[in-house]
Amino acid sequence: MLERTRVAIVGAGPAGLLLSHLLDKVGIDSIVIDSRTREQVETTIRAGILEQGTVEVLSETGASDRVLTAGHKHEGIELRFGGVGHRIDFTDTVGRAVWLYPQHEVLKDLIASRVAAGQDLRFGWTAQRVEEAGSDRPRVLASDAEGNQVEIAADVVVGADGSRSVVREAVTGTFGGYFTEYPFAWFGILCEAPPSAEELIYSNSPHGFALISQRSPGVQRMYFQCDPDADVEAYSEAQLWEILQSRVPGTTLNEGRIFQRDVLRFRSFVAHEMRRNRVVLVGDAAHTVPPTGAKGMNLAVADVVLLTEALRALLLDNDETPLDAFPEAAAKRIWKAQHFSWWMTSMLHLQPAASDFERRRQIGELRSVVESRAGRTFLAEAYTGWPLETGVK
Repeated sequence: MLERTRVAIVGAGPAGLLLSHLLDKVGIDSIVIDSRTREQVETTIRAGILEQGTVEVLSETGASDRVLTAGHKHEGIELRFGGVGHRIDFTDTVGRAVWLYPQHEVLKDLIASRVAAGQDLRFGWTAQRVEEAGSDRPRVLASDAEGNQVEIAADVVVGADGSRSVVREAVTGTFGGYFTEYPFAWFGILCEAPPSAEELIYSNSPHGFALISQRSPGVQRMYFQCDPDADVEAYSEAQLWEILQSRVPGTTLNEGRIFQRDVLRFRSFVAHEMRRNRVVLVGDAAHTVPPTGAKGMNLAVADVVLLTEALRALLLDNDETPLDAFPEAAAKRIWKAQHFSWWMTSMLHLQPAASDFERRRQIGELRSVVESRAGRTFLAEAYTGWPLETGVK
């Protein structure tokens, strides 16, 4: 069976759903497919620190009202080292903020908005490959929820299908991308307890890094630095609380029943190419970052804002210039985010076999940030997000 649309979007994550929303606002139809069920998309719990620009895009375009009512505005974070906390005041330094709003809540809002608008959303549809990627009429070969083979012909195919992207092969071939893997991971827990702090705590300790975060008034999310091959079942609850408490000296954590635990590996990736003629990559299909700088979903939104304008020009004005410029324009922000994520990670984590010199140098670096307005401003500017270059209102 052959179907036709202007833009075929593979992936119903934040990038794919937001792109369909913004394209609809300028009158461009699309089909969105995803191999997962709607329930799986809406219930897979992931972190969500939203930059101010991301919140503005979601709220001002009608993609989400709840981000402002259910999300929690944070005007700073705490860097903790030497048993002492140092607040980075975002409002004072850059006049901006971030919102704590988990990714699955963003996805619920986007799906509800798209369903209300009559968006062609197809859950349970699996993309197998993209054909004729070098032409002006690429096609997505997919199987529907019943296993029937379907071809979707489009003016443009967008790969928003995550770090294991099927679409990426049609863009980069065997050339892949730039990649690095860190020698540590995060052991994460979700627990039933009230927040231990009003804002996020990023803690550098002699025992390793810890992040104290939140999910809701009754649920906390916490992480501590661990070996990438750590066994999630190797620790008792008492041991996990002992480890976490040792990583944030000077703060007493509110403890509660731990109902989820996982290990998150640290990798950075940037595809060598984000576009091949009418096939384009956005979000995790094009790049991934370690979570320390809270850049993953926000980079996806920035990609989509840029790409929406490029597709509007191409499909409504027959102007390919913005699409030609898209990869380079997106790459500027991507590599700034890669640097910031690497910088935060290297500054806060204990490197394996780190020497005494390296440990003392690291503390000196942290002091250089918290004791300098310029240092605090640099961190705040990057953490809250650089201005988006263009948008759709």
